[in-house]
Amino acid sequence: MDLLDLALGNLLSPIILCFALGLFAALARSDLTIPEAVAKGMSIYLLFAIGFKGGVAVDTAGFSGTLVGALLAGVFLSFALPLIAFGLLRVMTALSTLDAAAVAAHYGSISIVTFVAGTSVLDSAGLTYDGWMVAVAAAMEAPAILSALWLVARSGSGRQMDSDLWREILLNGSIVLLVGSFAIGWITGPEGLARIESFIVSPFQGVLCLFLLDMGLVAGRGLRGARGILRPGLLAFGILMPLIGATAGAAAGVGLGLGTGSVMLMMVLGASASYIAVPAAMRVALPEANPSVYLTLSLGVTFPFNLTLGLAIYLAVARMLTGG
Repeated sequence: MDLLDLALGNLLSPIILCFALGLFAALARSDLTIPEAVAKGMSIYLLFAIGFKGGVAVDTAGFSGTLVGALLAGVFLSFALPLIAFGLLRVMTALSTLDAAAVAAHYGSISIVTFVAGTSVLDSAGLTYDGWMVAVAAAMEAPAILSALWLVARSGSGRQMDSDLWREILLNGSIVLLVGSFAIGWITGPEGLARIESFIVSPFQGVLCLFLLDMGLVAGRGLRGARGILRPGLLAFGILMPLIGATAGAAAGVGLGLGTGSVMLMMVLGASASYIAVPAAMRVALPEANPSVYLTLSLGVTFPFNLTLGLAIYLAVARMLTGG
């Protein structure tokens, strides 16, 4: 299957078409909305299901050196990618140090929805992957925030790392739920999964479709109000940076000897940009940074790029590198 076939198959999947529907509805100024409480509920469901199944996978496969290596590689990527992103932003755009650091933090952390979309692509292609990759995703949520704060501190305009900031970084709701459900799945194992399988397995794809419909609505509204923000340099960065992150993820995955599916997911984690955990932390850590810049880039540019074209590219590259 060549890259064009992969991209076309991905574009015609239900989850991508639901995102496209939401994007179209928002750009066309439709009154279609999903209540905030419903969207929050779907987010909680997806995080719990992802974490729980990942914990069960670790219990089944056992704690291995490969898992430890993947966790360390993920943490390193999360620390290092913001430094690369910051350097690119200072060259390609006219953003201030504060705004560039805030944007850079998003590109070291991860989008769990992009990760889940990646697993759906692998399932459709009939490829397996290590379930514990969700633990790597959880490990990559926070280090990027610390890198961004270090970048700002170097300029003399950063906020001190007080207890409130540490609480926001380490006890962010999405991180707590993902890590907590992972631990529950690990403790209870396959027996625990069997008890709630009808809740977290069968409905998962349908909930993901509705969640991506809402993400399309949010991204479309952001793009609609982004006139004057998305200058050519920023737009180019929003597409170039995920490709750089994916390349770093591929190097890590191949170096660890991971299979095709897991290499592809390492690429997805390196390429995805946070739009939940990091924006919440930036509101506390760097309140002077412009949220319309970092949210528009991560959710309005990089997220659609990854969903529509990126996932197909990453899968094709992973297959080429691993022979899978």
